[in-house]
Amino acid sequence: MTEPLLSVRDLHVSFGTSEGVVQAVRGVSFDISQGETLAIVGESGSGKSVTASAIMRLNFGADVRVSGSASLDGQDILSMSEEGVRQLRGKDIAMIFQDPLTALNPFYTVGNQIAEAYAIHHPGTSKKDLRELALDSITKVGIPEPLKRLNQYPHEFSGGMRQRIVIAMALINSPKLLIADEPTTALDVTVQAQILELISAMQEAHGSAVILITHDLGVVAEVTKRVLVMYAGRLVETASVEDAFNSPTHPYTRGLLNSVRSLDSDRHSRLEPIPGNPPSLIDLPSGCPFHLRCQYAASLNDRCRSEVPELKAVGNSWSACHLTVEELSSDLRAAT
Repeated sequence: MTEPLLSVRDLHVSFGTSEGVVQAVRGVSFDISQGETLAIVGESGSGKSVTASAIMRLNFGADVRVSGSASLDGQDILSMSEEGVRQLRGKDIAMIFQDPLTALNPFYTVGNQIAEAYAIHHPGTSKKDLRELALDSITKVGIPEPLKRLNQYPHEFSGGMRQRIVIAMALINSPKLLIADEPTTALDVTVQAQILELISAMQEAHGSAVILITHDLGVVAEVTKRVLVMYAGRLVETASVEDAFNSPTHPYTRGLLNSVRSLDSDRHSRLEPIPGNPPSLIDLPSGCPFHLRCQYAASLNDRCRSEVPELKAVGNSWSACHLTVEELSSDLRAAT
């Protein structure tokens, strides 16, 4: 087997606040191979974006504690010097942010910003070549009248067009790894489909691996083959998309699926939201972090309330749940 492009091991991220320490990411480990698309899903506050920011080294600071490793092509990003990370970021690893308006500088034209993303890593490039590269990039992402648009400012673009500009900036250096953090959240469904198709097309052209962070299970089903499910800063299930959707091995994954209406469901039926709220990351409950919202916790006596479950193999998936394989097979899978 080939070595993974990115290997994350035992990643922990915590933030010091006036109210206490926020344990945002707790022991996350995963791999992604070249050309693969991997989805990370979960409710708001589950640690998805913090995990991505840690890989990019965007959340380091005086009140932040990060431990573990995140190796890209064998180089641990978390232990690199600041200069080493600057050379890596934008060239070998790039990110599409959730809000393109705040990701773009309002005082510079989009052409200058795209050109700058390339010039930082290729300082000897002439202004003429930089402009041609920016024009080529803006054309590839499907923006009409590219020569005219090159000289416009971010506020002159729609939300979908701004997202295309951010994608052009992220891909101009043909990165090995692209992290897309909720890239379609603020877009309507038509533009959302266009952006997803664009990311897939650019991935195929550049051979990049893609980490897609989203809460939209429909997007996951459409564009990825493997999914990581996060809850309260931990991985609770890792599986192929087919297994996660058809045979979920964790009650939380099942709850997420039941919260979404499927095409074959009765249009008069009610959705089944997960009861309660995610726990505070400052004051986490003992035992399994999901046990206060889990309908199966009572049947397992005090184990769910006292013992944190580790990821274990359950069929073709990995699940952090105290339920046995037999219980999962006969109950969770039959009921989904």
